[in-house]
Amino acid sequence: MKPFDVADFRAHFPILSRTVHGKPLVYLDNAATAQKPQCVIDAVNELHTMLNANIHRGVHYLAEECTSRYEAARRRVGAMLGTDVREEVVFTSGATASLNLAAWSLAEMCIRQGDNVVVSEMEHHSNLVPWQEMCRRRGAELRMLPMSDDGRLCVERLDEIADSRTRVVALTQCSNVLGSKPDLRTAIDIAHSKGALAVVDGCQGAVHGGVDVRELDCDVYAFSGHKLYAPTGIGVMYAKRDLLERMPVWMCGGDMVATVSFDHTTFAELPLRFEAGTANYVGAIALGTALDFMAEWDKEGIERHLTELYNRAVEGLSQIEGLRIYGTQENKAPILSFGVEGVHHYDLGMILDKLGIAVRTGTHCAEPVMTHYGVTGMCRASFAPYNTVAEADALVAGVQRAVRMLK
Repeated sequence: MKPFDVADFRAHFPILSRTVHGKPLVYLDNAATAQKPQCVIDAVNELHTMLNANIHRGVHYLAEECTSRYEAARRRVGAMLGTDVREEVVFTSGATASLNLAAWSLAEMCIRQGDNVVVSEMEHHSNLVPWQEMCRRRGAELRMLPMSDDGRLCVERLDEIADSRTRVVALTQCSNVLGSKPDLRTAIDIAHSKGALAVVDGCQGAVHGGVDVRELDCDVYAFSGHKLYAPTGIGVMYAKRDLLERMPVWMCGGDMVATVSFDHTTFAELPLRFEAGTANYVGAIALGTALDFMAEWDKEGIERHLTELYNRAVEGLSQIEGLRIYGTQENKAPILSFGVEGVHHYDLGMILDKLGIAVRTGTHCAEPVMTHYGVTGMCRASFAPYNTVAEADALVAGVQRAVRMLK
């Protein structure tokens, strides 16, 4: 394992050497998508130029080799999640597809009129709207687990909000807006005590802290590859095998069937029955490459570096009059959302962009969080290991300059 050095790590990401508006790129939109290391770019190029063939179908060399590498990527993802059961790892197009698959299939399986689903106030829309829609279709009730003003999810309230008619509790592992990390194990234990299934959005949690699905004991876990330095268009839905065996299929087509006739179809074995159509085998294999790349580096060194960046940015931004930081819980991810009184978040983001600094502006696909705080949007800076102390300082200086211009 390599000791973490930011310059060494950063050298693997070619895009970070470019300029924007004549300024060096300061990329602080990592919670939206992470940049790709050269090894992932090379893997994608190799697959397209030397090994492109559809998987699970052909007997020729390219098809068999590509299939072998696709299934090896599945095992690599399983190791990352903490499961050695191949059938529990389903490849999808992303976390949104994973959560929609879970919502549709679980609704068909176990949600009936008069039942309810509990979703937290801090969820990304991808772990809210699918459940909202399924509840509407099934005649069920959607219940909200609230959060406090400092960004803490009130897990202790779950015992009173959930009941014997609760079928699913869907929670984030880490808020994409606030960086808060709820006490998921307690929440999952409460959900199970009510007879409910626990579904976890792990998009940010998989990046910041990782997961052991066996230890967490969640029933479903979803994440996207592109936030983990892999390409876009690839994601994962983990689910316990016994649950997957009971879940109805979501999409139908090629590669998810065993036999087909005009009067009957039988489905393929797990996990293929949930992977209809031509899989994004390039993305899956490149995801395995990205996980291998990250595993090379000292994890504790990365965490110390990210904590330093976050704390330095918070210290500097806190000195700006009228600036509010949202989500002040301890032990949070390096995701920093803020707003300045009298300054529109879009204006602030646009000025930062002219300085070469990329941050996210808007609702961050989490409008109920904005409603909680009474704002229409926020600026969000999110750090990755390739970010530097100088970039954290550039963010502070850029916000200071923007505020002087706009107020």
